[in-house]
Amino acid sequence: MSPLTAFLGKLLGLYCIVLALAMFANKQAILLMVTGLLHDPSSLFITGVMALFAGLAMVLGHNVWSGGALPIIVTLIGWSTLIKALPFLFASPDANAGMFLGAIHYEQLFYWYAAFTLLLGAYLTYAGFRSTAHSGHR
Repeated sequence: MSPLTAFLGKLLGLYCIVLALAMFANKQAILLMVTGLLHDPSSLFITGVMALFAGLAMVLGHNVWSGGALPIIVTLIGWSTLIKALPFLFASPDANAGMFLGAIHYEQLFYWYAAFTLLLGAYLTYAGFRSTAHSGHR
């Protein structure tokens, strides 16, 4: 497994774990922030630019579709980040709010999303550190 895959697994994994813990600890604050972000054109644009940058970096640097679950999941996260950036940049705030708050039932399924993020983070962190330990690089 490439050192980049291991690094991105650890990075994304730890990011997901911290994000999920913040979600569990601050549900109401997170819901208010996400709702506010989705209704503010300036915040949406800045978020879209950052997500576009991160998604492009991951897709250009790690577009690996073989070699086990970790490289494929890292690649899928890169592509999903890139794709998720596009509505932030091109759709209206109302369309984004409808999509991200209404269509995916963000508030109603909040704890499910937080749990999924935590489990994904745990897997990515474990697999990233495990692959580093097996390859002898630290």
